[in-house]
Amino acid sequence: MEQAQINLDSITKLVEENILELLTEHPQPKGSIFVLGCSSSEISGGLIGHASSAEVGKAVFKGASSACKKMGVYLASQCCEHLNRALVIEKECAQKYDYQEVCVVPWLKGGGSLATATYYGLKEPCVVEHVKACCGMDIGSTLIGMHLKDVAVPVRLKNKFIGNAYVTAAFSRPKLIGGERAHYTRED
Repeated sequence: MEQAQINLDSITKLVEENILELLTEHPQPKGSIFVLGCSSSEISGGLIGHASSAEVGKAVFKGASSACKKMGVYLASQCCEHLNRALVIEKECAQKYDYQEVCVVPWLKGGGSLATATYYGLKEPCVVEHVKACCGMDIGSTLIGMHLKDVAVPVRLKNKFIGNAYVTAAFSRPKLIGGERAHYTRED
C-alpha cells in the first residue's frame, strides 16, 4: 500500500489540539498520567506495524509533549506489542508512582516511532511495563485500554482522524459501587 503524503506540522497541531480538548473538557489533577498510543503507519496511510515513520513519531511526540506540559500531566507513550506495550515515561513519574523500571531502549522496529521519539525527547526517560493513567488517546487502534484506570469513559473529539488514523480517547472515573441503596453525590 502506498503511503499518503502527510503534513507533519498538521499532525503536531492535531495531536496537541485533541489532548488539550480532552483535558480541558475532562480536567485531571496536576501530575496525573496521560497515556498515548500511536501507529505512525496508520497515520501515514499504511498498515499498522508495517510502515513506521520516525518523522511522524517525532511530530506526534512534539504535539503530545506540548499539550501535556501545558496541562501539567505526565506523558506515557505506549510501545508496540514487540515490547509488550510497555511505556516510556519520565523517571520522575516512575518514582512518584513507584513504577518499576525495565531495561529496554525502544527503536523504530521494536517499540515504535512514538516510543522512540519520546525516549529521546524526554529529559530523563525510563521504560515501565504498566501505568494506571487518568486518561488517554489512541491514534490508529494501538489498544491503550490496558493502561487506563477503571472505569474508562469514551470521549468523542472534534478531530476524529490524525492523518489517516482513527482517534479514540477516554478519561476514567471512579467506580460506582453499592447498588440501589448507594448515593453517588454528597447531600448537605
